[in-house]
Order: sequence, then structure tokens, then C-alpha cells
Amino acid sequence: MRLKLHTQILLGLVLGAVAGVLIGPPIAVIKPIGDAFIKLITMIVVPLVFASILLGVASLGDLAKLGRIGIKTIGYYLATTSIAITIGLVLANIVKPGSRLDPTIKDRLLTDFSGAAEVNIERLGDKPGVIDTLLDIIPTNPVESLAQANMLQVIFFALILGVVLTQLDKKHVTPIVALAEGINEAMIKLVHLVMKIAPYGVFALIAAIVGQYGIGILQTLFVYSAVVVVGLIIHGGVIYPTAVRFLGGMNPIHFFKGIAPAQLVAFSTSSSNVTLPVTMECAEENLGVGDEVSAFVLPLGATINMDGTALYQGAATIFIGQVYGLELSITQQLLVVLTATLASIGAAGVPGVGMITLALVLRTVGIPLEGIALILGVDRILDMCRTAVNVTGDSSCAVVVAASEGDLATIPPVAPGGEEPVWTSETKV
Repeated sequence: MRLKLHTQILLGLVLGAVAGVLIGPPIAVIKPIGDAFIKLITMIVVPLVFASILLGVASLGDLAKLGRIGIKTIGYYLATTSIAITIGLVLANIVKPGSRLDPTIKDRLLTDFSGAAEVNIERLGDKPGVIDTLLDIIPTNPVESLAQANMLQVIFFALILGVVLTQLDKKHVTPIVALAEGINEAMIKLVHLVMKIAPYGVFALIAAIVGQYGIGILQTLFVYSAVVVVGLIIHGGVIYPTAVRFLGGMNPIHFFKGIAPAQLVAFSTSSSNVTLPVTMECAEENLGVGDEVSAFVLPLGATINMDGTALYQGAATIFIGQVYGLELSITQQLLVVLTATLASIGAAGVPGVGMITLALVLRTVGIPLEGIALILGVDRILDMCRTAVNVTGDSSCAVVVAASEGDLATIPPVAPGGEEPVWTSETKV
């Protein structure tokens, strides 16, 4: 019996973790297989995002609808990000993981990871302010933006070009739309092909990570790691299902089954951008989200919606502060919420970006930046967890917005043979 894709990926993940534990660092020799998988998926992202957004906006015709979708999307993302940070802050204040860290372990961590911490602090100097970030959304050279995969600029250009196409004569629009449709369909087909090797890529990535870091570092920072993971479980297992159920009218079990492949790819790659093609495929084919909504909500979410990262930043800020004997006031913690929310906008959906935005948050509330070294040992593993939550949040927003626009399909009937759903025009609600 042929296993479903998400089952194959999960099996690859589990076997990779076991292989990493049993073999140790030498298992890293197979990491290039995982790197090749990430590169193949990344190759698809820019043309897929550009073509899908252009088609989505051009096909809307109604600019008022585009405005509604944009306001709902950004409002949802900002609300859930604020909730996520608050959950991280509350848990860290209750558990106080920083006060439980042995001073000798603290000194060892600061010594072992001081070099990596300095690199992240230096990268903070390259991060622009809020105004510069907003201005940087506008590309001076769209071709360069496409070549450099600057997702905010790509999204902005695709949106503007799509809006302009709605104002042109049909004879000028038809060839452009036809080209975009061809690119979009080709990229979707390419996603299907690349996902055939996903289980092997996931196996290689997880095996290399576990082989390199092992489980010893988790034992050292167990309480802090547990706070972050429990917070992510609360946010991903309570906040999103509640929104999906009451705002989207969808059974949460169906929701989680539908996005399982995207969650597993996000977990193994630690990148929302890399996972984006899979997320869009899951949302449209498994959840019934209309392609117009999916094409706008999900690329934007992969770029600005970092709920898992924001939650971790809240918990990490309190943890590092407690290690240094610094208790943040309510005002300072509210500043953490605001800063982390704004910092998540424009943060690249790639592995490790949370470290840069965390440094920004720490600097804002006066916590020593070298404290980043305390959590670097477990960051790669926690990054995998929070990226899975980020992708779940993107998908939940797509469901909620699609339902509000009447562009969400009902749960389809099962095809004869039982494996794949049958979508018909009558399934739209």
C-alpha cells in the first residue's frame, strides 16, 4: 500500500532523527541531499509568487475586494502575532526559566557561543529601521528584486502590476495573463515533482541536525526550551483552531490534516519561504481556499507573519533578562510586544532570521546582546518548531479570509478508491 505524502515525510523525519542519534556527527555527509531539496523548492518560490499574485489581482477586477482582503489579512497577522508574543511573555514570567540556569552552565554557554553571538549582533547593524523597511518595499529595479528574491518587493511589484492590468484594454492584458497562467501552472507541476523527493530531503536534513547537536544541549536548556515549545503548542493548537472553527467555519481536524505536508516541510527546512509552494498547494487543494485569496494571503504571510518567531522572542527576552538578574517592567514588556511585532514585518522567512530580530528586541529593552549566546545552542531545533507554527498561521489566515469572502470550498467528497478528494464547482460555498 502506497503511503500518503505527509506520512512519507513524517517517516523520513522520524528515521532521520533516529539515524542522527545513532550515528552522530558523521551523518552530516548526507546533508547535501537535504540542501538539494531546499534549493529545488527555493527555485520555485519567486516565479510562483510573482505569477500567482499577478493572476490573483488581475482576475479580481474589483479593487475594493483587493482592499478588503488586504485589510483582513494584515489585521489577522498583526493580531495573532501580538497574541503569540503575549503567550511567550506570560509563560516565561510564570516559569522563570532564566532563574533556573546554573551559573556554571551560563558561563560555559557564553564562552562556547560567544563568537556566533557576535556575528548576529554585527548583522543587527545591517537591519534598517521601521521607516527604511517600509520604503524598501518599493523596488527601484523589479528585475533585480526578482533576481535577489526580495519577497516584499516582488509582492509589491506583482500587486501594482496586477492592479494596472485591471485598468487596461483586454487585448493588452490577455497575453500577459496567459504568460502568467503558463508560469503558474508550470511551477505547480514542478512542486509536484520536487515533492516526490521530499521524504529523502527531510531525512537528510533532520539526520544532519540531530547528528550535529544531539539531545544533550536540549537537556542543558530544557526548561527554556520547554517554555517555548509549550507556548508554540498553545498558540498553534488553541489560537489557530479557534480562529479556523469560529471565523472560518472549518473543522480544525480537517484543517490540520490538510496542512500536514506543509507543516512537516516547514519543520525540516526552517523556512517559510521554502515551504511556500507546498503551503499554497495544501491550502488550495486540501482546504479549498480560492486561488485568488491564496495567491495574496500566503506569500504575504511567508514574508511578514512570524507568530512562532515572535513567541520565541518574547520568551527568550524574559529568559535572558532573568539570567542577568534583570526583571522587565510591564511597560518594558509591552515595548517587547510592539518591537517584536514590527520587527517581524519584512523579516526574511529563512532559517536563523529570528536571531537578528531578537537582537533588536533585546537592545530596545536594554538587555545585554551577548546574552544571545545563551540560547544559540538550541536555536536551530526551536527554529524548526516555530517555523511550523508560522506556516500554520499563514494557512489559518487564508481559511479565515477565504471564508469571509465566500471563497472557501466545503469539505469535498472522497473519490472512488479513497485517496484523493473530488473537487467540483458545486463544492464552493
